[in-house]
Amino acid sequence: MRIGLDIGGTKTDAVALAPDGRELARVRRPSGFGADEVVASADEAVREAVRRAGIGLADVTSVGVGIPGVVEVSTGRVRHAVNLGVADLNLAELLSRRLGAAVLVENDVKAASLGAWHLLGLSGSAALLNVGTGLSAGIVANGRVWRGPRGTAGEIGHVPVDPTGLDCSCGQVGCLETLASGSAIARRWTTDAALPAVDLFDRADAGDDAAIRVRDVFVDGVAQAVRMLVLSVDPETIVVGGGLSALGGRLQDRMREVFDRWAEASAFLASLDLPGRTRLLPSGTPVAAVGAAMLGSVPAFA
Repeated sequence: MRIGLDIGGTKTDAVALAPDGRELARVRRPSGFGADEVVASADEAVREAVRRAGIGLADVTSVGVGIPGVVEVSTGRVRHAVNLGVADLNLAELLSRRLGAAVLVENDVKAASLGAWHLLGLSGSAALLNVGTGLSAGIVANGRVWRGPRGTAGEIGHVPVDPTGLDCSCGQVGCLETLASGSAIARRWTTDAALPAVDLFDRADAGDDAAIRVRDVFVDGVAQAVRMLVLSVDPETIVVGGGLSALGGRLQDRMREVFDRWAEASAFLASLDLPGRTRLLPSGTPVAAVGAAMLGSVPAFA
């Protein structure tokens, strides 16, 4: 039995997987804020998932955790998970001590990429482009996560694309994340709406010229991210996930328009079939939790 946790800024999802990969139980609870609360919430989520699956902690072979921030995979230490109030946390050791089970920790987007690969029945190589508050990607080849020697594989959000653009939180200027992310929309589109991206697309659909300009910059940025992944890594499938993938067909249709425009101007880009290789992650798919659960059975590339 494997347990997977997806610890986000506001909620923690937990899944219990049978040895054959079937989901036996799913739990959602608040993540808490600060190191102590994050560990306690993770502990409670695991125990609740175990209870709902009708098993005991002794039946759990491993607990995998996907969490934002900089993760030292070899030790399970997490740093700079700012949305959780975590500066430096030895998560694997503390949680393992509580549960009496092996705990493996991975960056949440990398864990989600592994979950997408399994849940969507993908093969070969794939990338999960996570379009949320920020922008990053997880890359999987033949069911194994590619991290890179320093764990930065897939951090395409911090590739500068506009030397005259906006300052990025990473300290550079004009990064792709400043065009294609929730934070980019918030900076460029002033609104009191609870969901700025939805409001932006609604206004653009209604013909608001300012909204159309901001929407088009955002969509073009997401399309650039897909193109960058294809040209640098050449995955067979690019899955667009993250909070803003909930825009659904409105995002996918606009991205296709961008791809088609590029293909008309470049036979080379047309040959890459960007539209055919790109798909949206179905809403509600627990890819990060499932991917975290798979960490105990799948080694990662260096």
